Amino acid sequence: MTTTTTHPRVPHRVATSIWTLAVPGAVALGTALWALSVRPRLPEPVAVHWGPQGADAAGSFVELVALPLALIVPVIALGMWALAFFLGHAALTRRLASAVSVWTAVMISGTTAVTVAVQLDVPEWTAARDMGTGAVLAALAATVLAALVAWLAPGDALQPTSKPLPEGSPRLELAESELASWSRPVQQAGLGWLTALILALCAVLGLSTRSWAMALLLAVALSIPLLGLTAFTVTVDRRGLTVTSRLGRPRLHVPLEEVESVEVRELNPLREFGGWGVRTSVATGATGVVLRSGEAIEIHRTGGRRFLVTVDDAATGAALLATLAERDRRPA
Repeated sequence: MTTTTTHPRVPHRVATSIWTLAVPGAVALGTALWALSVRPRLPEPVAVHWGPQGADAAGSFVELVALPLALIVPVIALGMWALAFFLGHAALTRRLASAVSVWTAVMISGTTAVTVAVQLDVPEWTAARDMGTGAVLAALAATVLAALVAWLAPGDALQPTSKPLPEGSPRLELAESELASWSRPVQQAGLGWLTALILALCAVLGLSTRSWAMALLLAVALSIPLLGLTAFTVTVDRRGLTVTSRLGRPRLHVPLEEVESVEVRELNPLREFGGWGVRTSVATGATGVVLRSGEAIEIHRTGGRRFLVTVDDAATGAALLATLAERDRRPA
């Protein structure tokens, strides 16, 4: 007898296609059409690269506008669409893919628009104006819009299960009416080095451009993800498992009703997720908050989803989660 495994259908595919394909495509196309409309006002050739002293390399209009808008934006958008469309069982995957796609489109389109605008009506490409402030503003706009899109992207409906957890799941000895909770902080590995790198980058930008206001603006823009995505608190209680950023957002939650199994295992973020942070695996669609290598809680959720978080004392957290999930399924 042959057993057929049914894989749940990925939800919200229409919304995924809008955020990952339609919106980035519209942004890139609008920028390209505007650039074409002002092309007669540009020098020939145009400036295509800026250094500390200003424009330092020339090229064609196609190199300046068409390559980034017709190549980079579509490639990233298609990649993020495929990830969310085929592996986006979890809302986190769909939201990350939508945010990355929109951020890339706005950042590249905004930067391209700035490079065109600073060359309007100049006699030759060497007279192109500075683009530093415009590039920083493009980065800020891209970050804000990406965060907005991640917030607007549809979440997951509750998918409860009444199936018992596997026999081998970890357990804690709790009395029937006993309440318990568990909480541990987890921080990005190498946070000090990352902070130093960002400060050095801003200092180099300020020294090279003599625009300390722009360097300060960049520092503020980079500090938001630095604060929000490098330190979390992992909590297990009667509601399930919750991973909360030190800024309060993002906040990732796995309710007890959706827990199919829990285990503890060693995890290598670079090998399994391609890096550290709030991640989605492009190979499996698994999601996680993986800030360092080492022991992790892995949860198999309903709807074909997997969630992992690296944290100290993972065995206790996993055992309590499994125990509370099992208790939640007992008849009242």
